Amino acid sequence: MESPKASPPQAPAKHGTLISKIIIVCVVILLIILFYVFDLGQYFSLEYIKSSQERFAQLYEAHTVLVIATYMGIYIVMAALSLPGAAVMTLLGGALFGRLIGTLAVSFASTIGATLACFVARFLLRDWVQNKLGDKIKPINQGIQREGAFYLFTMRLIPAFPFWVINLVMGLTSLPLRTFYWVSQVGMLPGTFVYVNAGTELAQIDSLGGILSPSLIISFVILGIFPIAVKKIMGWYRARQDMKQPPA
Repeated sequence: MESPKASPPQAPAKHGTLISKIIIVCVVILLIILFYVFDLGQYFSLEYIKSSQERFAQLYEAHTVLVIATYMGIYIVMAALSLPGAAVMTLLGGALFGRLIGTLAVSFASTIGATLACFVARFLLRDWVQNKLGDKIKPINQGIQREGAFYLFTMRLIPAFPFWVINLVMGLTSLPLRTFYWVSQVGMLPGTFVYVNAGTELAQIDSLGGILSPSLIISFVILGIFPIAVKKIMGWYRARQDMKQPPA
């Protein structure tokens, strides 16, 4: 009689995962340190892009595809690392590329960057959170599976929720990355267009605070809450209908 085959040890796989996590953490920390040590934030200020707009426009006319690709690459890295300057980059996209191309470039770059940030947070922290909290987080995961797309859509629409916080929090849940990507892209689209549209008149902008007026923020809030409200009303209506039906 043959002896049963022993299952392969799990230690090497866990060891490899740990090394991968350490490498990712080191790379992220290094890039963030370099950003601040070399004061790269000065190149993502409103004053800098306004003073450099003409030079950027000349580069765009001479090397259109290269400039768009470089712009999107920088935007993706900034979004993935949660570095400051995304709003200024969005304004620059409108100033250089116009409303259509600017909105498309920013929409895809910001969503790809956000998805990378979500993936990194999930890869580094989700297992630890699940092991620590266990059954306590199970209802949250179940709720995310059922209605996570609606809540994410609402948070993406409302500017009050910080971009990087949403990426981190959703990375700790069981929401599929594919769902995270398309909901984020759709949800961020109105705000993206507002900033890109403002960027087409960059010379007239004195501060970032004036772009989103209180009435515009309220409109985003209403727009974000609307799909959840509809879903709740439909659920309540179906429950009422089920209660009215006679038992079989």
